Amino acid sequence: LQPLRSHRIGSSHHLQTPRTRHEQATDEQIAIFSPCECGAGGVLAGREYTIDVFFRQSWKDERLKFEGPMNLLRLNNLMASKIWTPDTFFYNGKKSVAHNMTMPNKLLRIRDDGTLLYTMRLTVQAECPMHLEDFPMDAHSCPLKFGSYAYTYSEVNYNWTHGPAKSVVVAEDGSRLNQYDLLGQTVGEELIRSSTGEYKVMTTHFHLKRKIGYFVIQTYLPCIMTVILSQVSFWLNRESVPARTVFGVTTVLTMTTLSISARNSLPKVAYATAMDWFIAVCYAFVFSALIEFATVNYFTKRGWAWDGKSVVNEKKKEKASIMKKNNAYAVAVANYAPNITKDSVLPTIAKSATAEPKDAKPESKPQDAKKTFNSESKIDRMSRIMFPVLFGTFNLVYWATYLNRDPVIQAMMPDNNH
Repeated sequence: LQPLRSHRIGSSHHLQTPRTRHEQATDEQIAIFSPCECGAGGVLAGREYTIDVFFRQSWKDERLKFEGPMNLLRLNNLMASKIWTPDTFFYNGKKSVAHNMTMPNKLLRIRDDGTLLYTMRLTVQAECPMHLEDFPMDAHSCPLKFGSYAYTYSEVNYNWTHGPAKSVVVAEDGSRLNQYDLLGQTVGEELIRSSTGEYKVMTTHFHLKRKIGYFVIQTYLPCIMTVILSQVSFWLNRESVPARTVFGVTTVLTMTTLSISARNSLPKVAYATAMDWFIAVCYAFVFSALIEFATVNYFTKRGWAWDGKSVVNEKKKEKASIMKKNNAYAVAVANYAPNITKDSVLPTIAKSATAEPKDAKPESKPQDAKKTFNSESKIDRMSRIMFPVLFGTFNLVYWATYLNRDPVIQAMMPDNNH
């Protein structure tokens, strides 16, 4: 077959587009096999995804027909540069790499009827338009669009090798992603008109559903626990100002930190995501708990300070009356001391005067002041019930709304049979 190869392969004539006898367009058969994982981390970081594929193209070139003892020629990949090959490129690809280790990962085969099979291993980084309103319960349909760069639809016509259902195959190992579940893949085609002509574009959509487990552990559970911790302050005495202040300030700062860290893992979007709404509501609950404590503490200070003032005034009056009696006795003794030094009645008077404070019983704090100091706030009693009920209702509505969107996602997936 060596003379046959030298005669038919390598000339400039065979680098031109193969045409049939009736000058029809060359039929290009396409198949894609993905054995490896899509780069889910790339999707999350910059609205891109990376996929490793075996890209298989098949077409018929009647100029390469041959007769001989073999019906299939297995050629070296260097032969691909000596024959016509499709100029397929990826429309939404940002970066594509052909693997060359340890040799170029390409395969070229020619059948005796002129049918060629050209396979190469590629790593494609492509754009994936994302709508993050439902993040992290969101689903995305990431397209992979490819077609001829220079040849119009009338010159090169792309078709799926095994039909729409089986032309794109993803290995089971390749569908195990860290942050996504691969729901499936669908194929299609479209025509694009430009100033240079009409081109046929083949499209493959990979339908991905984000896994929520990571975000439940890193964001949702800490937010829920922080809200519960902020509501513990309702069960503390309203006079425990330091403890309740620590609860309020600490939980507010914690929610702020969680909000910032959650936003850093997202692209900069101008709208609020589902996680943003959850964090905002949790922040509102925590901040409301701090405001509730400030309200309770304000009324507590007001009642206790008024009663305490009356008690202090009564004690001051009592002390002042005792001091007056002692001062009067001291003045009398000083004035009449020479005349009554031997009077036996004075010790008795002095004794009774000094003993009078001992017999006086200190009056206790008024009952109203004692009751005000140890009383339980009605606002706290209401908050112990109202806050947990409202937060539980919010969680019920939130999770029921977003987790029930799976059937909607399945319905949005196109059917390959149509």
